[in-house]
Amino acid sequence: MSERSRSKSSKPRPPRRRPAPRPNAGQSGAGRIQWDRLGRVALVLAVFGIGALYLGPAYNLVTTYREASAVKADYHEVAAENQRLKNLSQHVKSDSVLRREARRQGMIVTGEQAYVVNGLKR
Repeated sequence: MSERSRSKSSKPRPPRRRPAPRPNAGQSGAGRIQWDRLGRVALVLAVFGIGALYLGPAYNLVTTYREASAVKADYHEVAAENQRLKNLSQHVKSDSVLRREARRQGMIVTGEQAYVVNGLKR
């Protein structure tokens, strides 16, 4: 051992003093920040914020689905009417229907003699 360490060891040292306790050290007072609680609150707020960001797209998804259903129903109505009109067009183009309509309008076939009757009540 060195002389210096011997000289110090020979003197008894006074005990170290502890620092004075802080006021309200063990209590949850207004001046103390509770980091665990603050972290939980921040986490809950972040989860609700992210959830709120999903509300807009979710609403758009539902409205788009409803609009698509309505458009699909309109499409089926229009397609059925289109098929009905195609069938009617094919029916009207037939020779028997053309002859019947021509007769109704007063037309005659070539070589036929036409008669006019006046004074009939309709």
